[in-house]
Amino acid sequence: MSRRSESTAAPLFAVAAVSYATNCALGAAVAARLVDSSGFRWLHHALYIATCVSVAAAVCTGLVGKGAREAGRRAALALMPAAVPLTAIAFVRARTRRHPLIALSAAPFIAAGLVGSRQDSHRK
Repeated sequence: MSRRSESTAAPLFAVAAVSYATNCALGAAVAARLVDSSGFRWLHHALYIATCVSVAAAVCTGLVGKGAREAGRRAALALMPAAVPLTAIAFVRARTRRHPLIALSAAPFIAAGLVGSRQDSHRK
């Protein structure tokens, strides 16, 4: 097997983490009124969709992707609980206290998945 085909999940975990962090930063900036998103409110929604899709892709690839390794599986299992707050956030109004709290509750799982995926890529 070539090095490239051994693990394809690690970049997906990075994409999920960057997408999530960018979306949180944008949401925090809007909440703090540092940014007026009235002209591009769609961006927050697009980043949310990108986060959900990349989390799902990372989990699926980590679990059953070509060349999935034990560390990749562990990273996928660590990331999987992030699906709960990512799903719940769609049903909570943006200007409530619960919105950022629910959004931030995904952070430990996204961080754990990213760290786990990095450990997988360093073991090659």
